[in-house]
Amino acid sequence: MRKYIFALLAAFCSATVAQTIDLSGEWNFAMGDKPEYNDKITLPGSMLTNGKGDEVTVDTRWVSSLYDSSFFFNPYMEKYRVAGKMKFPFFLTPGKHYVGPAWYMKRVDVPKAWRKGRVLLYLERPHIETTVYVNGRIAGRDSSLSVPHEFDITPYVKSGQANDIAIRIYNGIENVCVGQDSHSVTDQTQGCWNGIVGRIELRRVPRVYIDDVQVYPDVQGKKIRVEVRTAGDKGRKKISFCHPLLLKPDGTSGRKETVAVVNTSDDTASVVLEMGGDVRLWSEFEPNLYELTVSVGDDERRVTFGMSEIAIKGKQFYLNGNPIWMRGTVGNCCFPLTGYPPTDEQSWLAIFRKCKEYGLNMMRFHSYCPPEAAFAAADKVGFYLQPEGPSWPNHGVRLGRKMNIDHYLLEETRRMVKAYGNHPSFCMLAAGNEPAGDWVRWVGDFVDYWKSTGDRRRVYCGASVGGGWAWDPKSEYHVKGGARGLDWDRHAPQSEDNYASAITSFTQKGRKPLTFEINEPYISHEQGQWCAFPDFKELNQYTGVYKAGNFEIFRDLLRDNGMASQAEKFLMASGKLQTLAYKYELERNLRTKDYAGFQLLGLNDYSGQGTALVGVLNVFWREKGYCTADDWSGFCAPIVPLARFPKFVYTNDETLAVPVELYNAYKETLVGAVAEYTVSCDGKAVFAGKTDGKDIAVGKNHGLCDVVFTLAGIQEPKKLSLNVAVVSDNAPRAENKWDFWVYPKTVGMPSADGIHITDTLDAKALAVLERGGRVLIAAAGKVRMGNDIKQTYLPVFWNTSWFKMRPPHTTGASIDVSHPLFRCFPTDDWSNLNWWELLNKAQVMNLREFPADYQPPVQPIDTWHISRKIGMVVEANVLKGKLLMTTIDIDSDLDRRVVARQMRKAMIEYVGGTDFKPSLTLEPQTITNLFEKEAPAVNMFTKDSPDELKPKLK
Repeated sequence: MRKYIFALLAAFCSATVAQTIDLSGEWNFAMGDKPEYNDKITLPGSMLTNGKGDEVTVDTRWVSSLYDSSFFFNPYMEKYRVAGKMKFPFFLTPGKHYVGPAWYMKRVDVPKAWRKGRVLLYLERPHIETTVYVNGRIAGRDSSLSVPHEFDITPYVKSGQANDIAIRIYNGIENVCVGQDSHSVTDQTQGCWNGIVGRIELRRVPRVYIDDVQVYPDVQGKKIRVEVRTAGDKGRKKISFCHPLLLKPDGTSGRKETVAVVNTSDDTASVVLEMGGDVRLWSEFEPNLYELTVSVGDDERRVTFGMSEIAIKGKQFYLNGNPIWMRGTVGNCCFPLTGYPPTDEQSWLAIFRKCKEYGLNMMRFHSYCPPEAAFAAADKVGFYLQPEGPSWPNHGVRLGRKMNIDHYLLEETRRMVKAYGNHPSFCMLAAGNEPAGDWVRWVGDFVDYWKSTGDRRRVYCGASVGGGWAWDPKSEYHVKGGARGLDWDRHAPQSEDNYASAITSFTQKGRKPLTFEINEPYISHEQGQWCAFPDFKELNQYTGVYKAGNFEIFRDLLRDNGMASQAEKFLMASGKLQTLAYKYELERNLRTKDYAGFQLLGLNDYSGQGTALVGVLNVFWREKGYCTADDWSGFCAPIVPLARFPKFVYTNDETLAVPVELYNAYKETLVGAVAEYTVSCDGKAVFAGKTDGKDIAVGKNHGLCDVVFTLAGIQEPKKLSLNVAVVSDNAPRAENKWDFWVYPKTVGMPSADGIHITDTLDAKALAVLERGGRVLIAAAGKVRMGNDIKQTYLPVFWNTSWFKMRPPHTTGASIDVSHPLFRCFPTDDWSNLNWWELLNKAQVMNLREFPADYQPPVQPIDTWHISRKIGMVVEANVLKGKLLMTTIDIDSDLDRRVVARQMRKAMIEYVGGTDFKPSLTLEPQTITNLFEKEAPAVNMFTKDSPDELKPKLK
């Protein structure tokens, strides 16, 4: 009896022993080739989050291309090159930096009861290469950048004893060979950190355990095919399958019932399970999820999946038989608080929900794959994902040239599909970003391989590429530039055009040009990239391991050039223009019949590559103050009204005639859809209309109505707005808005008596000023001080540092609406569309010789890498008189250029009136220098980073 009780107690203890041992917490730590454990570190975490590594200096060997090495030579930057006070203009500044081997060691008691099973070491996300030692013996190696490193350490573990587990991690990139600018490794984004994040644990599994479960939905057949792979001891085994259960909002599924049993001696088994007639499908609108339970002996695996099938017919994506369009952004792996992507679902839920607030439904992960938490969160939110192999094989790396990347990249995507393939959000896959070498052949083989597997849970693209890359004919869909952007630097703004001609065929240049007909879905690559000025209020958000030294440099430049007071005005003015450019570019995409969608770069800022402030959200996915989700989702949502304006500037003898159509990417036909439209002026409706209700099918280019309104009643220069809302019985309200301007057909130009109008400060002008007179200098095209600053109407693209001062150099203009000049010239405090004919390709004046505290009433915003004080209108007391000078063209073709004509009237009235009271006094020579002197040359860039700082690759 006593013996039986002891046996029962032993069995009870065995059954209740924990099946995992959490290894998070304190570990012994060492740096270098050989471990001398004289330090401690906390995991999960990195060396950087623990304050370990080398001091950052000018000699730090960054894992990235710099493109702009002037930082190392520019005298102004000397104060930022001091060890201990380092700040970089091209990316965030880490507290420490280290590339090399590091050692992590922990003594772990392994229960005696684990002797009967197998022991696995699970490291969710190490970076990069791991070598595991158990009790001094090598137990395995791994180098995945995308999936957990998992080791069967059973032969090396001593059950019932303390075991020394040591992990050597090497974070150099020459072996994985992914390329130094790949977002999986580069200092431009997360940084090439060394450490382990996510779950770190020992797992006890039975001698035979489940290694993999893959679920393949058949939506039309209302069933799933389940493939199971086992590992461990050989022999016969029984594999049991429970009926999949729909997950409830709280994540529970209810009682499980075994519906299939497979007895096999093989390591693999397959079974088909019926889902039932009331099966619930997964999509962006209805993200229904199921849980499947599979068991082998004492081992059990629970798998979450969705009933969804993505397919391609011609140029269109379909999900579950319904057409879908991609409205995406790029995830760039920028996480300044830690330097690595989060491994918890809540962080990713917040990101994807923010994206959906802004009307998006997908994310492309640029040359990296996120942790599983991202897929799980996207499943729950209803968000499509395109992870990529973790490589940008371009800078120093080439595909198809027998480098390590050729093998590594294919193996890495195999690991990604095994680890994350059941997630319905994982519906797209590309090999990587913008490759070089014999890449067309390589990615063609890549797509062929994945098609040959028969895994149709996703569609396959060779690589995401810019417009200058060759055509990849084997991709099932294309993510490519070349059909994006606005041409407002050449033509007046309008909203009638589209990208149709650019996505019909592609001509590849060369000695023998090739033309490819485009018959697959085409998604715009990295669309937008319009910049806004830095938001210096953001600085206090950098509470983690990376500091915004770049923002501090830009703030210093603004201050040192006498414009500290303008920081918020520059942010708001540039941000409004940035939002405007995004609005009209995305609407152009939505108007294009066969365009399958877009991928922004990006909805949020990118903190590397010269500091690319391309987002209406900052790098933390937070609003900056000039664009809300309601603002953005008016032109980026499942349902968007689109007005085809032939122009945005009218005269009051014209009639507004604007066709309006609808982009309907909703889940179903809109029932009883009614379009309501209103034209407003000064906040009051001056015209309104409403259509009869009708059903509108899913699709593009559905005609809604024609807005026709006679403008004769608008007697004064005015900004008007057209607002169109679509209301239906079964979908959310959709509403969009466009500003336009009306000017008088004829303008009585005021008398210029008493004003000397000239185009330079010549002797006559000086004489007038000496007599106490008034001078208006219309100096368009005449100035030299500022002729190196190239302005177009559009904002800076990406940034001037990364693209070696490629124009334009300005990003909008701040306008002082309180200035009396604008009493008869309607304007916002930023360069809205009516400013196009005044600003586009117009000269600016470099005001470097003006008093530091002077701010001009029309102030273009220079690139934040230089922040020269520039203006297009200045005024001053000169000698005994008063002078106003402008580089706006107020002279030429005024019958056609009605905005310029109105500006000329406003300037003459102002200069001739009682409000003309300049607060600034200047010597004549200061004005003369604007015509005769040139500003010192800006040597902001050289070819690349110093050679000795470039990473070495295999």
